[in-house]
Amino acid sequence: MDVKKIKAPTSTTTYNRNAIDQQTGNIYEAISVIARRAEQINSEIKKELIEKLEEFATYNDSLEEIFENKEQIEVSRFYERLPKPHALAVKEWLDDKIYYRNTEEDAKL
Repeated sequence: MDVKKIKAPTSTTTYNRNAIDQQTGNIYEAISVIARRAEQINSEIKKELIEKLEEFATYNDSLEEIFENKEQIEVSRFYERLPKPHALAVKEWLDDKIYYRNTEEDAKL
């Protein structure tokens, strides 16, 4: 799934508590699942950003030679404008795009 194509809010949004805990029946469990997905999204975005910024890396030891690369600045701004990982995770959760399984219930069966 491409996280850059998800239409999540970029600012603070209030969500219906009942919609969030509908799948699990427990708000704390739902938030735990959302938090884990947000961590995954954050690591994916961070890895991708580092790979793109390495293309612009110069390996000079001279502090006097600092160049402003416009492409590098544009890449950084693009990633700054993306919705935050927690907003993307909540959007995926509300759209039922996160696979959730309770291992304690599976062990009882």
